[in-house]
Amino acid sequence: MKGLIFVGLGLNDEKGISIRGLEEAKTADSVFMELYTRLLPNFSLQRLEALLGKRVTIVSRRDLEEENGALILGAAGRGKTVFLVPGDPFVATTHIALRIDAEKLGLETQIVHGASIISAVMGLSGLHNYRFGKTVTVPFTENFSETPYNVVAQNKRLGLHTLCLLDMKADEQRFLTIREGLEYLLSVEHKRIENVVTPETVAVGVARVGSDKPSLKADFVRNLLTHDFGGPPHSLILPGQLHFTEVDALICLAGGPKELREVAE
Repeated sequence: MKGLIFVGLGLNDEKGISIRGLEEAKTADSVFMELYTRLLPNFSLQRLEALLGKRVTIVSRRDLEEENGALILGAAGRGKTVFLVPGDPFVATTHIALRIDAEKLGLETQIVHGASIISAVMGLSGLHNYRFGKTVTVPFTENFSETPYNVVAQNKRLGLHTLCLLDMKADEQRFLTIREGLEYLLSVEHKRIENVVTPETVAVGVARVGSDKPSLKADFVRNLLTHDFGGPPHSLILPGQLHFTEVDALICLAGGPKELREVAE
């Protein structure tokens, strides 16, 4: 067959690939992978190639964005091609253009989903998935925007939690930390003074979701600023109105302060 199959790799290492994804990659004529949209903390290309029994070609941001995925599309036009993507292939919108281009060329496309940070961080924290509002990315300071603060404010007005994905450039080994993300939001608070994110705000920091030893801590922002979450990748949750069962989870699972019981529904 000819065509392009997007396969999710999950969150931590090469073992996150599903059985179906593994089968698709093993039987592919060409296998490509990108490593710039998300860090897989314990990933090994050597182990992955041994698992698949074939060579995997790593593509860069330039290959996908400036060259419009020509290398991958060319291979898909000649035979079965698998594109391995950290996490779930389309939770972020980065690769949708590639799929659209493939379809316009008359190539069949398929998706093999993988574990996503969106669902995993909710399960890890014990917060209810249906109580989350819009997700937002906190960027590096050189791309400063007040949008993350605005999204947190909007969600809080609705009583909803906000998942803040922290910017990263994995190909440059640059990863925004929880402390930097909080400082970013506090800087906007200092300007706006709307009581959206203050030192007394409750927040939840998570790191290395999907690994054997993820880090999870709920506390007031003033305390999280000095908490050691270890290595990347990091993510941040700003809770809205908390259900009492969510408070129990944050205290039991995330070491949250018992004062949280005072703000539960």
